[in-house]
Amino acid sequence: MNKWVIDRRNLFLGAASLVALSACGKKEEPAAPTAGAGSGKTYNVGWTIYAGWMPWPYAAQAGIVKKWADKYGLTINVTQINDYVESLNQFTAGKLDAVTSTNMDALTLPAAGGRDTTALIVGDYSNGNDGLVLKGKSKLADVKGQSVNLVEGSVSQYFLARALESAGLKMADVKLVNTSDADMVAAWGTPQMTATATWNPMLSEITAAGGNLVYDSSKIPGEILDMLVVGTDVLKADPGFGKALVGIWYETLALMQGDTPEAKAAREAMAKLSGTDLAGYDAQLATTYMYYKPADAVAYVASPEAVTAAEKVRQFSFAAGLFGQGAKSVDDIGIEFPGGKILGNPDNVKLRFDPSYMQMAAAGSV
Repeated sequence: MNKWVIDRRNLFLGAASLVALSACGKKEEPAAPTAGAGSGKTYNVGWTIYAGWMPWPYAAQAGIVKKWADKYGLTINVTQINDYVESLNQFTAGKLDAVTSTNMDALTLPAAGGRDTTALIVGDYSNGNDGLVLKGKSKLADVKGQSVNLVEGSVSQYFLARALESAGLKMADVKLVNTSDADMVAAWGTPQMTATATWNPMLSEITAAGGNLVYDSSKIPGEILDMLVVGTDVLKADPGFGKALVGIWYETLALMQGDTPEAKAAREAMAKLSGTDLAGYDAQLATTYMYYKPADAVAYVASPEAVTAAEKVRQFSFAAGLFGQGAKSVDDIGIEFPGGKILGNPDNVKLRFDPSYMQMAAAGSV
């Protein structure tokens, strides 16, 4: 496995190192933003390596970040964090104004940690990027009684629970072995490891080494979301920041699509930034359902399916103890959706799915 492929969802990683790539910005909540002189503020956006998040460093490198920041009179610094959980910890502490995150981790880290968080952009969902692989066995039911290597406390644990559920099994039917993403491929080569729940690019390396894929995330579409989240307070204070971010995102997505020389060059640059080549990056994108059109992301966020998925994620997260020791109920944390739909405590909403800025992008009003 390439040493630069960092687990976007590893809740057990250690120290983080920062590599500034370009400008990045702070986050705001929908309030009919208008372009103007701008606040003149500097905002910081953190990202970690994952196929669906590589547009951010590319946009910084290509000058797209600066273009949109200038339009709204801002400075936006886009910074790589080499430790995913550390990026979320920094966001929770207010050191980052926006950060790349999965839906589950946005709930169990910043939201559970007390920071009011808004999902500004829903960029993609895992559509085969996560998988359960067995050694010497070819049926999902064969996992019963086995030890499963995975990153405990991360989305991989949720994914495994959903895989087991589909086969009428429970977590008690397997033994979890906490394994770092950095060690996963090497561990697969040992006789002790016979099953793993992991994600790309480790997943593709393990299956290429003879592992049998018995379940993947394409079976649970829309449940493992990859997003850009921002501090709700930041977004409210400076809506221009939110408009700049969606402008950056959707301009970059439009540029990277297709087989034109320009699109291939953009994806090749993203591949290089993530430590692979164009073929490797395109293979990862093939199992990533990108919401290239903002209207499609808006439609999902506003759908009953989004609420159903969030219900499954929050129930699992509470049952797994990921709300923290002080949580007494799955309803302790509120999750808000368009139309005022709230799961959990309406007086303690800490995670908000607000499609307003994506709607602006869809309407061409950013």
